[in-house]
Amino acid sequence: MNASGKIYSSRCWHQGKLKPATICYEAGKITEIFFEKLPGAFDAEDAILMPGVIDAHVHINEPGRTEWEGFDTGTRAAATGGTTSFVDMPLNASPVTTTEDALLLKLKSTQNKLHVNVGFYAGLVPGNANHLPALCKMGVLGVKAFLTYSGIDEFPNVTERDLEIAMPIIRDADSKLLVHAELSDDTTTKLLNSNPTSYKTYLASRPKVWENKAIEMMIRLCRKHQCPVHIVHVSSAEALPMISDAKAAGLPLTAETCAHYIYFNADMIPDAQPLFKCAPPIREKENNEQLKKALQSGILDFLTTDHSPAPPAIKALDTGNLQQAWGGIAGLQFLLSAGWSALKENLSLEEYIPLVTSKPAYFLGLQSSKGVIEIGADADFVVWQPEVNEMVEHSQIQHRFSCSAYAHQKLYGKILKTIINGITVCEHNNIINLNAGTWLLKK
Repeated sequence: MNASGKIYSSRCWHQGKLKPATICYEAGKITEIFFEKLPGAFDAEDAILMPGVIDAHVHINEPGRTEWEGFDTGTRAAATGGTTSFVDMPLNASPVTTTEDALLLKLKSTQNKLHVNVGFYAGLVPGNANHLPALCKMGVLGVKAFLTYSGIDEFPNVTERDLEIAMPIIRDADSKLLVHAELSDDTTTKLLNSNPTSYKTYLASRPKVWENKAIEMMIRLCRKHQCPVHIVHVSSAEALPMISDAKAAGLPLTAETCAHYIYFNADMIPDAQPLFKCAPPIREKENNEQLKKALQSGILDFLTTDHSPAPPAIKALDTGNLQQAWGGIAGLQFLLSAGWSALKENLSLEEYIPLVTSKPAYFLGLQSSKGVIEIGADADFVVWQPEVNEMVEHSQIQHRFSCSAYAHQKLYGKILKTIINGITVCEHNNIINLNAGTWLLKK
């Protein structure tokens, strides 16, 4: 495979602006940038040429649950959607990534299956804090914990006491703690017993107060330990002022939301349709409009998918039972297009592009090589047309299973070409080269 070439666009993303440029690359690295069209360059015309999309929150279930989603199908889907790098969460695989041996097994399981670049998080569960220094030395990009039941028995949630032990260790290992921030109780979960197919009942069963209390606790612990804390998939707009105040006070706190929390809203979701079930839930339109504004203002740092796939049989698609269905949105292929579709009325392209490129790269500590078009950076690019919208057909979805909340949605952003480490992996929804990706390990 040839990892060298040159590509031109009249709208190339460079240092915060769209401008005519030809990007030259050799051996997978950007070598020269010319602000003109060079002879022999691939001509992307007026399609956007920008750094490849980075998804900092993805669940790939290999090893152990590869029939849900494996690295082969997951990285194919990512490339098809313009995502050139993502980071895999530590649960859903079996074994879960909470020990050094488990991480080695996961790394081994990726062999000949990385069609995009993939990094890894370690997991924090009760009793494994002594494993965290070694896992960090092995190159994980952060440590993930749940404050409520994860859905996986092997990955139990932590308590405040567990966090008190682990946060100084994570801080001293120069890493960061990612938190699923819900503090649940028994009273609201009983709601679904009476009406298990009602989306409004499901929404009421996981109220905003669960998130608000959890985020309040994490801010307090962040202040106490000065351990970098990242709140994943923020869905409660009521928590935004707390996050804003914590950032203004200089705490090492960051936060994300997901494309489905701003593209969909509760009023759009029919009853008895578990494809839309996720935790925290997709909330009301007014709430989600505030999430969009928080992305624009910087209260929320970037956008992810929280891709959480599952076989149709455990999504309860036949019964529509939201209590029994596995929760999670399958969206890895649609971060760029769904995010833009949701935000194009709120943000300019110049404001949107960093939310899926340079900002997640900075969060992951990859800003010198990923998320930018600069000499010396990796030749990871996506070429796409933000003005073109297309209906998502099941036949186009490259996930292990095509059942997704995004099926039959008309999304803006046609992906023309995805280049990874200088190798063209996908053109017009067709995977043309394999194994172009590498591990993303912290050095």
